Amino acid sequence: MRGASSVPVLLVLVLSVAGCGDGVTDPMQMEEEEEDSREILTNPSFATDINEMIQRQGCSAGACHGGGAGGMTLTANAADNYAAWVGVQADSEDFLRVEPGNPDDSYVVIKVEGRQTVGLRMPRGGSALDNIDLTNLRNWISNGAPNN
Repeated sequence: MRGASSVPVLLVLVLSVAGCGDGVTDPMQMEEEEEDSREILTNPSFATDINEMIQRQGCSAGACHGGGAGGMTLTANAADNYAAWVGVQADSEDFLRVEPGNPDDSYVVIKVEGRQTVGLRMPRGGSALDNIDLTNLRNWISNGAPNN
């Protein structure tokens, strides 16, 4: 009987230790906190900010542009993605994919804003870009789409 009385004490001890830590155990809460760390930047970097968005949005996934969808291939490599976007003629409409200094006429922006006349809004099948991603993309292009 003596061992049985120590079980509740052990249970309390285990539960109180399990409650230690940063308090974030829900993956959705962790994702929201990561998302909240993003901010609108006046001078976003392609390699750090824009390429991160490409990866986070799944644009370089095999089912999308990782598989060459729409005539464009995107990878995890920022240099390859920059070369695929900047100053390159879009396949389906008469725009450059990214026209440095001109986000309104850059086909990437036209597609993510849903203003295209051919095909679907990007990211296809996903949510529209939020204000942070869209503003950073536009700011990067407005700043001349530097390879930074």
